[in-house]
Amino acid sequence: MNIVKSLVLLALVWAGMAQAADPLVVSHGADRAIPIAVVPFGWQGGAMLPEDMAEIIGNDLRNSGYFEPIPRQNMLSMPNSAEGVFYRDWKALGAQYVLVGNVVPDGGRLSITYGVFNVSTEQQILTGNVGGTQQQLRDMAHYISDQSFEKMTGVKGAFSTRLLYVTAENLATNNTRYTLQRADYDGARAVTLLQSREPILSPTFAPDGKRIAYVSFEQKRPRIFIQHIDTGRREQITNFEGLNGAPAFSPDGNRLAFVLSRDGNPEIYVMNLMTRQLSRVTNHFAIDTEPFWGADGQTLYFTSDRAGKPQIYRTNVNGGSAERVTFVGNYNANPKLSADGKTMVMVHRQDGYHVFQVAAFDLQTSRLRILSQTNLDESPTVAANGTMLIYATRQQGRGVLMLVSTNGRVRIPLPTAQGDVREPSLSPFLR
Repeated sequence: MNIVKSLVLLALVWAGMAQAADPLVVSHGADRAIPIAVVPFGWQGGAMLPEDMAEIIGNDLRNSGYFEPIPRQNMLSMPNSAEGVFYRDWKALGAQYVLVGNVVPDGGRLSITYGVFNVSTEQQILTGNVGGTQQQLRDMAHYISDQSFEKMTGVKGAFSTRLLYVTAENLATNNTRYTLQRADYDGARAVTLLQSREPILSPTFAPDGKRIAYVSFEQKRPRIFIQHIDTGRREQITNFEGLNGAPAFSPDGNRLAFVLSRDGNPEIYVMNLMTRQLSRVTNHFAIDTEPFWGADGQTLYFTSDRAGKPQIYRTNVNGGSAERVTFVGNYNANPKLSADGKTMVMVHRQDGYHVFQVAAFDLQTSRLRILSQTNLDESPTVAANGTMLIYATRQQGRGVLMLVSTNGRVRIPLPTAQGDVREPSLSPFLR
């Protein structure tokens, strides 16, 4: 566990017994993913493009857990236009959908046309065009993935969202460099937003994707900062005695929830970022921490040990009594919600004392799915559309990030920078 979480969550770990029946344990999806052929895009511009559009799109659709791309070697002699034997041949190969595209030079830029065909109904269901530079090929590929995914499933795509994470790299004895990175949702194109010799923790995006909040120890004590991504300009938000941690933007981006222990006990507070007016939300002798906003902008989910063991609660932002949300397992913490408010991911312990895994909880059906397979999984973050989540774990003694689909079909490690990687945070849908 990282430093700030140790300060808050260490006090939450008490022995306890599960209070309900075992949850549904998922290691792989029970249903077969939809087979789709993402045909290599045509290109008439001479030298090979620096990015393979079809590969990026195929990976996006696979990562959602909804689709299974047909291997490229199986598509070598297949037709790529809806003429003649097009549908017959793709049906024989087992494809339910076919996605094709073509890239052409356009005055120093690139113009990409694309289409999606439903093989079962023998209809073209989507056609589109997007343009940009060679440096924007990945952006355009994610855009096509978003449009295609929504057309085929009715669910908005989240492949154009961004990912924050923190790395800790040991340079020498007692000398660690911490970096705050921003990348595509799949870990590609990481750029450094901040470097420090002191820990950086709990990064989170504002709804507009242009600001981030995080905890920094640069003053030797935890303090919350907001940083503007485009300019790098920073502003310090808190400077209270004790713990200042776990920032979370409201859905409108105008308020920030966080945890303070200025009165001796960790409690949830909310600050109006325009007026800097501070209001206290929780008032309980237990430890209340890790706030996260509901989609209505009036509900806060948080972790508390007020029932004797860490569980997730929710309350109105204006205060009042809190309602317990989780009952399965003897430890549930660090709640994060999808943009539609239907899926909550969390760190879950079913029983015992040592196995912490990541679970997805359907707030409408109360169905719990355990999605990770290791013992010390932490910091889950869920895609805006609820189809994927990313969490931190360890492999071969190193902190790494894992992407898993919430239906349990996909689980892959993400490419990341050097050092121990932790604290992932996915952006909302970018405006």
